[in-house]
Amino acid sequence: MDVALLVQSMMGLIVVLAILIYLFFFPFFTKKRKVKQIYKKKKIKPKKKSVFIEFKDLLKIIKDKRSTSKELADALDLILKYHGRIHDRLGLRPHSDFLNYQDIIFTICRHPNTNKDIIVKFDLELEKLNPSYKREINDALSKGLDLRKF
Repeated sequence: MDVALLVQSMMGLIVVLAILIYLFFFPFFTKKRKVKQIYKKKKIKPKKKSVFIEFKDLLKIIKDKRSTSKELADALDLILKYHGRIHDRLGLRPHSDFLNYQDIIFTICRHPNTNKDIIVKFDLELEKLNPSYKREINDALSKGLDLRKF
């Protein structure tokens, strides 16, 4: 008798859990349908959000040796605007995403169309956004400037 009662109560809990999960996810599905139906009825296209460029695309612009200094500055501004925050440290080590920023610093230091204003602005803004990486950013900048060919 005890085993049957235990099985019945477990089945009841499973049914209650299924109902709760359905009630939790049901509003998400209906909102999407309603919004799509409104746009279909009125034949209005949803407004585009602000332009967001992928990190990889910006990195391609920076690594292209034919990029002008204006394109380079714009790409770096967009990186700082949308991708400027580096994840927190992993103990004493920097996060693996920092290697991408270190590569950017090396690249802009060696780029033929760069100038001191672009490098200094990127360095200062990146340090402002990531104060815990200040030492690593300065080390990367020193190494990048040492890699320059005069």
